[in-house]
Amino acid sequence: MSWRPFGKRKRPGTAASDTGDAKRETLEHLRSFVYSRVGVEAYIEPPNSQIQTTLLLVATTGEWTRRKVPDAATARSVAISLGIPVYDVNFTGYPQRMRDWNAAQKAAQREARRAPKEPGSA
Repeated sequence: MSWRPFGKRKRPGTAASDTGDAKRETLEHLRSFVYSRVGVEAYIEPPNSQIQTTLLLVATTGEWTRRKVPDAATARSVAISLGIPVYDVNFTGYPQRMRDWNAAQKAAQREARRAPKEPGSA
């Protein structure tokens, strides 16, 4: 058995078109995120021991999405094709608005758990 990079292992019974389908779904998700939000910027995240290179998109509100990509060059070309600025997380770090959005989401979840339940609800 030959060694293949993470995420590149071919499962028995999978067709080559499955990879094409995954690529189309990823590109459609990223395109949809960009076109449905204002001021989206792309951040390339380097691979680590757990996951391959990822492309992180962050809107001006701080809302974000992340998808795996084969490498940094692909991430850069996807961002350019979407017409958005692209940065390398190693050089810029993560935007503060993303951290603020994450903190607000966590606070909202905590508040929702603390909210008293209505009588008779499950």
